[in-house]
Amino acid sequence: MTVQPIRLFGDPVLRTPADQVVDFDAELRKLVADLVETMQEQSGAGLAAPQLGVGLRVFAFDVDEVVGHIVNPTVSFPDDEEQDGPEGCLSIPGVYVDTKRRQNVVATGFNQFGDPIKLVGSGLMARCVQHETDHLDGVLFIDRLDAAARKDAMKEIRQAEWYDAGAPPVIKANPHSAFGLGGVR
Repeated sequence: MTVQPIRLFGDPVLRTPADQVVDFDAELRKLVADLVETMQEQSGAGLAAPQLGVGLRVFAFDVDEVVGHIVNPTVSFPDDEEQDGPEGCLSIPGVYVDTKRRQNVVATGFNQFGDPIKLVGSGLMARCVQHETDHLDGVLFIDRLDAAARKDAMKEIRQAEWYDAGAPPVIKANPHSAFGLGGVR
């Protein structure tokens, strides 16, 4: 296990949809361990493989003392209840913006050994699962903001000391519904 550098906003890997995991091998187990260790070192709630520069559909989470991971997640929503609250990202350090998400989520996928798993979450866990699954699709939380909030977030990003003006980021239009929530994935 090794703490890895986290890719920052503007890195093209963050905008590239990740590939399905097909090999549940030692390399995948090392990736999962690196994700968990790096996430915890940075005090994050979640971390997706593309944030470490790896284009595979896997993420780790650490929410309310529940630490785990999911490979090849599929997300669904059991109801239409919503939440709106501050959201941040380890790839966009120091920027927190109120972001609408679904309140409840069900994620199915696999563990690092290829065994099927089901994760049911609400509140912060639901936010984390949606945020990290977005990473696997090349979507960042700022893509879910309305135009005014996105403009404010971009101003804050451009003023951050880590921002690289020589590598301007790609901004995507909201890929989902008017609330930025979408349907069943």
